[in-house]
Amino acid sequence: MPREENKMGVLPVKKLIISMSLPMMISMLVQALYNVVDSIYVARLSEAALTSVTMAFPLQNLMIALGSGTGVGINALLSRSLGEKRFERSDAAANNGLFLTVINYLIFLLTGLFASKAFIRTQTVSPELISYGTTYLRIVCCMSFGLFFQMTFERLLQSTGRTLYSMISQTVGAVINIILDPIMIFGLLGCPKFGVAGAAYATVIGQCCAALIGLSFNLKKNTDIRFSVNSILKPQADIIKEIYFVGVPSILMMSIGSLMTYMMNLILKTFSETAIAVFGVYFKLQSFFFMPVFGLNNGLIPVLAYNYGARRKDRIREALRFAIILAMSIMAVGTLVFELFPAALLRMFDASEDMILIGVPALRIICTSFTVAGACIAMGSIFQAFSQSFYSLIISVGRQLLVLIPVAFLLSRLGNVKLVWLAFPIAEVVSFVLSLYFFRKLYRNTVEKMA
Repeated sequence: MPREENKMGVLPVKKLIISMSLPMMISMLVQALYNVVDSIYVARLSEAALTSVTMAFPLQNLMIALGSGTGVGINALLSRSLGEKRFERSDAAANNGLFLTVINYLIFLLTGLFASKAFIRTQTVSPELISYGTTYLRIVCCMSFGLFFQMTFERLLQSTGRTLYSMISQTVGAVINIILDPIMIFGLLGCPKFGVAGAAYATVIGQCCAALIGLSFNLKKNTDIRFSVNSILKPQADIIKEIYFVGVPSILMMSIGSLMTYMMNLILKTFSETAIAVFGVYFKLQSFFFMPVFGLNNGLIPVLAYNYGARRKDRIREALRFAIILAMSIMAVGTLVFELFPAALLRMFDASEDMILIGVPALRIICTSFTVAGACIAMGSIFQAFSQSFYSLIISVGRQLLVLIPVAFLLSRLGNVKLVWLAFPIAEVVSFVLSLYFFRKLYRNTVEKMA
């Protein structure tokens, strides 16, 4: 039976991007809400509990980097193959992606069992923080199969333009997480009081539910993909190589984010554990604005990849222009909120006076670079869609490792934690310059040369 033309090649571009991105932007907002609510409940246990979860975040983010980066590779190959009408190759991308998902989980199962405590101990000598952090990290790593399969199933839906189903999957998982958080943390409705462990259990249960929903949607609704158990059990080296040609730079790029947060924790530790807690709260709060932009980015990538495969120069140009303007507008709203209401945002986390004293200038300084960051994220979509993710890797290394961490360290030597936050806008300016350079280079060499 012949397959119909996918909507990514026929719908008006602006309508297509909104229809593709809006469900993911909504699901990302719900995900951001879960992140914030999770930390609000943990903060009610104690500031130490909040700090310990912040210390666990770099390794937790590394899991997301591996799963998401692999998904980016699957997404790019699958969408491009559909645009080229190479359906056997798009099916192979999906089936090999599921094989890689199992391997990713096994890596972090071993990490959770044998490396959790050692990782937390590199950041603190406090027995309380080590106990909280190890407990939380061991649970989210050892039960991460839900996370990895959720991300893969959602990417498969996104790759074929079925972002509404992806939104439902992610939203239901996040809502389950939000509901279970207070029940499992504080021991409500007859549930034992698990404390910090309850936040971890709520997280993994929500992820498992989302994975099951994603699996169901792919089997019943995703007619552009044909799954085969034999194909999953017999991985193809050429397909895996192509997935990771795009995916590895994305994995490394996001892993650099994990290294950055880890190094920032070490720098801020020289001031106080409260400064680490402020940094963790900032990361939760900024997700309300960055997550929708990443949702826009995730919706844009398959549109660009499909029309790249179909050689539709006009649609690529219109999609990029619209997405960059929309991303910058979203981040401008974020800047206004952070500048006008920093203390109110911090008090949601039961912030002490010391935490507010450190946090208010932190939020106001860092948010000055939000609009520039939005432009960088939107421009970066073309690197992933056109299988040139190494440009994103170069930008990420330049921003976070060559600028942000060294500048933050040097500013910390001046003895004023307020100065450390200046490293973020400085690094973002460098990121914008690099993004613009590589964007223009790739655009001239690919899009402008299309027939």
